Amino acid sequence: MAISNKKTSKVFDDLEGFRDFCVEYGYSYRTEDLYNNRSHVWRLYNQRFLQGKPVKNMWEIDGNRNRKSR
Repeated sequence: MAISNKKTSKVFDDLEGFRDFCVEYGYSYRTEDLYNNRSHVWRLYNQRFLQGKPVKNMWEIDGNRNRKSR
């Protein structure tokens, strides 16, 4: 089913991109964080990732922490 309303389509595209970012970089995904500038994860996605700036990969950071604690 195609969405004909451009604004609605943009929201779903943004939500999917935000979800993909959270999964790829290991951040917690919460739909209510979309467009919420108080959310640290949304700011990372919107102000850093979309601008092509580096973002910390939490999968690697957490993996290193687990290896050190053993």
